[in-house]
Amino acid sequence: MAYLAPSILSADFSELKRQISLIEKGKADYIHVDVMDGAFVPNITFGAPVMKSLLGKTKLPFDVHLMIENPEQRVADFVTENTEFITFHYEATNHSHRLIQQIKSLGVKAGVAINPATPIWMLEDILTDVDMILIMSVNPGFGGQKFIPVAMDKIAELNQVRFEADLNYLIEVDGGVNEKNAAQLVELGTDIIVAGSAIFGAEDITAKTKEFKKLIK
Repeated sequence: MAYLAPSILSADFSELKRQISLIEKGKADYIHVDVMDGAFVPNITFGAPVMKSLLGKTKLPFDVHLMIENPEQRVADFVTENTEFITFHYEATNHSHRLIQQIKSLGVKAGVAINPATPIWMLEDILTDVDMILIMSVNPGFGGQKFIPVAMDKIAELNQVRFEADLNYLIEVDGGVNEKNAAQLVELGTDIIVAGSAIFGAEDITAKTKEFKKLIK
């Protein structure tokens, strides 16, 4: 069984509160919060104030994905009573281990994301410290992209390493996830599925959320 984290990057921001309630009715497990700065990735999305505007309006925990330069300067802004994970990009800092410890010191779980071109072996020295590894299955910066198949190999490899070394990190996948590949991603070892346009682009968001939940059981 895996968890579902719909990405509000694909939500209608003029109806964000209502759409959050729709995925909540569909039994989503997390709200995936994609933060882009226009520097590390081409687009700009939103910052901590938009995320914090959801406090008191949902009980879903926040799964925060920072696609920003100098993440160590911003992580504290995203710590709230709803925040469970804060994930930064391995490519965005020279001090991954220190940043993991910084995030944990703030009372939340630390995740590390890697882009499609970054190999798994780059994470070797932090696997015992990190709570989650986010495999990007598209190049970050835009929603609605097609899934890059090499992500499948990375998931399988990370799952094997986790088993052989008796480690406890979670594996999350983000990008191009849809009804056709979700179940396979879970079979390979994925623990958290991120889906954006596949859910928020549906005519019935609650029904689509429930459909994904069934697929990843």
